[in-house]
Amino acid sequence: MEVSAVFVYSTRMEYKKQAHAVYYAQYHIVISTKYRRKVLKAGMGEYLKRKVLQVSKFHPEIEIIEVNTDLDHIHLLLSIPPKFSVSEVVKMIKAHTGTSMRKKFPFLDKVYWGVSGIWSIGYFVSTVGINEETVRRYVQKQGEEDSGQAKLEF
Repeated sequence: MEVSAVFVYSTRMEYKKQAHAVYYAQYHIVISTKYRRKVLKAGMGEYLKRKVLQVSKFHPEIEIIEVNTDLDHIHLLLSIPPKFSVSEVVKMIKAHTGTSMRKKFPFLDKVYWGVSGIWSIGYFVSTVGINEETVRRYVQKQGEEDSGQAKLEF
C-alpha cells in the first residue's frame, strides 16, 4: 500500500474569533475516490494536497491543519468556522480538486468515463477537540467562581 507523507500546517490549539462567535471547531474528514478506484499515486497525491491548500487562499477562515492521501482517499484535518457547514466545505474541496485533477491528469477521463468528478458522493466526518470530560467539568463548574467564568482546564 502506497502512502505519501503527511503535511502538517498548524499544531497549536487556539480559539478563533469572528464578528459574533468565538470557536474551536476542528473536523477530521475523509473523502473517497469514486468507486474507491486507487488512482491517487504519489505524484498525484502531492498535487492534490497543493490544490486542497488553495481552498484556504479563497476562504482564509478555513484552516487546513493536516492533509494526507492514500491510493483511494484523502484525509483532512480542518478548522471550519461556524458560518460554514461541513458539507459546504466538503463541496468546495471536491469541486476545486476534482476539476483540477481531471485537467492535470487526463487519464482520469478514461478511468471515470461518462461520469463527472473523481470523488464519491459521500464523506466521513468526525469532530476533534476538547474531550467530553473536560467540557462536562466546565459546564458543571459554571457559577462557582466569582469571575463569572469557570476556567477551562486542559
